[in-house]
Amino acid sequence: MATHTHLGNHVHGRVLRPLTAALAGATVVGGLLAGPVAGWRAVVPMTVAVLGALAVTGWRDRVPVLPVALVTMAASALGTVLGDPPVQRQSTGLVTLLEIAATLLLVCLLARYAAARYAALLCTALGILASTVILRLQVPPTAMEAAAQSAFFALGAVAAAAVGGYLRVLESRRLRSVHEARRHQRLQLARDLHDFVAHDVSGIVVLAQAAQVVGADQPEKVLPILRQIEQAGLQALGSMDRTVQMLDDSTGTAAPAAGEGKAQAYGLPDIADVVDRFRGAGRSEVRLELDLTPERVARVPREVASTAHRVVVEALTNIRRHAPATPLVSVSVLPDLTAEEPVLVVSVSNRAPSITEPGGGLLGDGGRRGGGTGLAALAERAGALGGSLEYGAHGEGGWRVRAVLPLG
Repeated sequence: MATHTHLGNHVHGRVLRPLTAALAGATVVGGLLAGPVAGWRAVVPMTVAVLGALAVTGWRDRVPVLPVALVTMAASALGTVLGDPPVQRQSTGLVTLLEIAATLLLVCLLARYAAARYAALLCTALGILASTVILRLQVPPTAMEAAAQSAFFALGAVAAAAVGGYLRVLESRRLRSVHEARRHQRLQLARDLHDFVAHDVSGIVVLAQAAQVVGADQPEKVLPILRQIEQAGLQALGSMDRTVQMLDDSTGTAAPAAGEGKAQAYGLPDIADVVDRFRGAGRSEVRLELDLTPERVARVPREVASTAHRVVVEALTNIRRHAPATPLVSVSVLPDLTAEEPVLVVSVSNRAPSITEPGGGLLGDGGRRGGGTGLAALAERAGALGGSLEYGAHGEGGWRVRAVLPLG
């Protein structure tokens, strides 16, 4: 979208403005030459109309539209009311038709760019004037015929206004679409920031609680825990930096690569890092099944890898928040080549936590309240990719989150 806008501005500044300036100069010279032949009372309104249309076309961001329209209307009205008697000279007819064409172009431009509170009134007035300019060449014998002739030529003004209005509607829809896309991207980035940072912050909370428990009886163990808290805090800051830098990427799903400063998607290697941090901040045994061979990583589409990463982050964060005393957590991110279509299966499960330790209960609905993306939203994201995500009770009091994502 930014490229399209930049290209449009480039064409407008480098091509359209010089062209309109050249046409304006040619109009002035042509008017001076045509004045003695076609009559100044016909040439002057034509010159004003053409210059007004060219000014709005090339410099609409600098030229006030309302004064241009008013001057053009005044010149056209005076030319019709105070002009010479109807003549049949060919030069006068060409000048008059050129004025009509310029006026219709100005009607279209006003319908497109003028403020909404002025556009309808200005287009109506200019349309009436454009439909009566033809009376300078020939006045019908009756008022009825004159009105019919003017009404016929007014159809051109109606068409011009319709074209300008249609272009205005298209631009309004485009701006709304851009606004909605940016709003959606901001919300997505906010959810990403919440989910990724919540994972690290929950680890900090667990480590701080552990430091309080062992601090009184085993003070020598507090220092290593503080180092882990520091590492988790730095990781949380890194997550915020990476998510904020997504604003510079059009996809909204990328993060800078280390040492390169460029955008890369969250992928399978990030899953291993998330699991390592979870293992280091808790007391649970964590088993990871993940194939990080280059061939395997290359076969996973970026959006699928990013979704798999999000599923693991969300599932581990829920375990840390709602089942920190679970003895075993299993994380598996492996392809299933036995299915009809190749898929990536992401599974995160935990055993039932010990009821003798605090924090041993599981959240009944498998997702935290409010705030982040949540498993329900991740299920919609997986469905949009053509896959599925299920979560619920597993084994004897345990919990499992399982996503099936197509590799095609």
